[in-house]
Amino acid sequence: MSRSRRRASPAKERGVALVVALLLLLIITMVAFVGLRGTLQQQKMAAHQHDRQLAFQHAEAALRVAQSRIASHPEEIARHCRATSTACLSNPFNDPGLPAGSIHTVENHGGDGSFTASVEAAGQPQYVIEHMGDWVDTALDAVVEQSANAHNYGDPGALRTTYRITARSSDPAVTGDRMLVVLQATIEQRR
Repeated sequence: MSRSRRRASPAKERGVALVVALLLLLIITMVAFVGLRGTLQQQKMAAHQHDRQLAFQHAEAALRVAQSRIASHPEEIARHCRATSTACLSNPFNDPGLPAGSIHTVENHGGDGSFTASVEAAGQPQYVIEHMGDWVDTALDAVVEQSANAHNYGDPGALRTTYRITARSSDPAVTGDRMLVVLQATIEQRR
């Protein structure tokens, strides 16, 4: 038995080569698009991280400004949270009971107690100062001026005044879709 081998015509072979080349080109294009998508995602993540760091720095600046203004500007203290009729929420910016005018925007004049926001920032940082009460300073209970029975005889001992400062990177009405960071610190002042 003799087998005859039939050979494909050159025109058909060229057609198969064209199909294979087009398939390879399609696969390479898809791989390129997937790589481009990953790169764009990384760029977005880097931009968001930069925006968050910038907002964090602005909120920190508002904390520092508010801390420096507690003693010199007592009118900026929003309320006394230890008072019996006052309920202070953990985030005063979301508290409907916060007295009007209690949210202070950090001044932008370059002097003491001010902060100039970055050009890239969404706005000037803001803060709220709340008086959390006067407490006996337990760290000073064992000093020489006090005896162990001082509290029993009406001497309250040394007091410390506690303030809570809540700061945010900018006003949400101005921020839009930019990053907003809220920080909180407790400040104690001995009397």
